[in-house]
This record gives sequence, structure tokens and C-alpha cells, in this order.
Amino acid sequence: AIMLMLPAKVAALASKVIVTGASGRTGRLVFSQLNTNPKFEAVGCVRSESSAKRLMKDVPNCGLEQLAILDVTNLDPSSEPPKLLENAEAMIICTSAVPKISKSSIIRQMLKIPLNVLRKKPAINFRGFRFRYRPGQEPEMVDYEGQKKQIDLAKKLGVKRVVVVSSMGGTDENNFLNSIGKAKDGTGNGDILVWKRKAEKYLVESGLDYTIIHPGGLLDTPASQQQLVLDVDDKLLKNEKRSISRADVANLCVAALEVGKDGQNASFDCIATEVEEGTEINLATKALEDFLAKEITCDYSL
Repeated sequence: AIMLMLPAKVAALASKVIVTGASGRTGRLVFSQLNTNPKFEAVGCVRSESSAKRLMKDVPNCGLEQLAILDVTNLDPSSEPPKLLENAEAMIICTSAVPKISKSSIIRQMLKIPLNVLRKKPAINFRGFRFRYRPGQEPEMVDYEGQKKQIDLAKKLGVKRVVVVSSMGGTDENNFLNSIGKAKDGTGNGDILVWKRKAEKYLVESGLDYTIIHPGGLLDTPASQQQLVLDVDDKLLKNEKRSISRADVANLCVAALEVGKDGQNASFDCIATEVEEGTEINLATKALEDFLAKEITCDYSL
């Protein structure tokens, strides 16, 4: 008898998913998860050739034929998209403006350490560090204009569902994250949460099926070590601990594709909490299913 060796992924059965920002710290985990899941055919969008090479090195069995070089800030939705993106059923947006720390602010904070210690204050005031965004990579350009272009591209491609990795804190314009990139007088290119929320509203009004995920502080720790807690409208910011593993966020992105039904939309916040030894930890799919059953979502009028 002749035995046919079928590939692990059969393209006709696996649904194609585009991951933008695939070389970023969260995007890479999402891409890697999809790449090892036979239900999906992962396609990654990265900003440069060097990003593509880095992703191929970091993700096992990732080939150049799975990657498209696409700078979301220069994306022209009226031009023909790369052939690689055709016939995609979903898009997971993991792009985000990334600030660079000002070296002079590091020096200033270091010089203040002896005085802070004498005054019995914390040695380093982390909020005293100053950050800036690279020209053309500011939140307005990446998190708003760039994200709108990605949503328009998704519509053009006939994508059914868009999943967005955003951030908690969008209901409060005075959130500390909005000050990053600004001078002390409030001028400059900041307001990252404001621009993210505007892009989310654009998606909500787009007619596409969507899942919007607002993680708390992102940690580089393994997935499924803590209990996932999902809620809406920044209520989780009241918690003392409001962080979550990037790997758990990646799992929630994949879960959104697995449990999200046609026409079922959700926008939610998420953190992870410690559990007592012996407590069963819910997988991301179970946590998301339980949340979707409540039929609640974030209120964008806030």
C-alpha cells in the first residue's frame, strides 16, 4: 500500500491570517502561535528586510514566502496589495508606536539618586525619564493613520475579522502613557492612547467583525501561569496589579479567531491575577468564551 505523507498544514483547509507588526515583541508571539497551529496559515507583515530576517531567525519554520514588507505609515490602500495577502480571512494588528528613551533624562535621574535616598524617597523616579518618538513613527502616524490604513486594506482584501492589540487606559486622556513624547509644557507628539482609541472607533464603525484587546502592562513571562481577567471600560485599572503576559495576549488573539462567531464583536480589557496553588487556570479560549457569553463590550461614548 502506498502511504501519502500530507503536510502538517493543508493550505485549502487552513485559514489565512495576516499579522501586522509581526516582528514586534507581541506580534512575533502571535505570528509564532499561528505558525504552529494547523488551523491557520500565518502571513507576517514587517517594516523592513532586517525585521524579516530577524523574524525568520526567531520563529521556527518561518520562510521568506510567508512575509511581506509593509510600512503601515506609508501604506497606500488605493495601490494593489501584495499577492501574499490575498484570500486572507483575518487580520491581527500588532503595530504600535514605540518611544525611545532620552539619554539626557537617564543622566538627570541618576544624578538625583543620592538626594532621593537622603530624602527617603525612591532612588529612581521612573516618571522623570523622558521619551520621544522617531520622526514619522509618532502615535498619530502609527496608531491612528497607520491603523486606519490597515483597516481599509482589510476591507479591500475581503477580510472577515480584524483583531487589534491596543492598550488599557483609553477612557482617561490624562493617563501617564499619553504624556510620553511630550515636553513638560504639553507640546510634542504623544497621546498614544487617544490615537489608539480613535483608530478603534474607526474599526467599530467599519462594518468589519472585530475583537479589540486592551491589555494592561505587558510582561515577558510564559503564558497560562496566572488567571486571565476580562472586563470593560478601564475598570481593571482600579486593581493594584494590572499586568499580563505578552504570551497570554497572543493566546487571546488566536482565541478571538477560534471562538469569535460571525457578527459577534467585542472590545475588552485584560489582566492576569495570581492564583492559589492547585487552582485550575483557564485557557485563553475559555476566558474569552466566558466573557463573550456576558454580551458586554467597551463603551466608546466614554
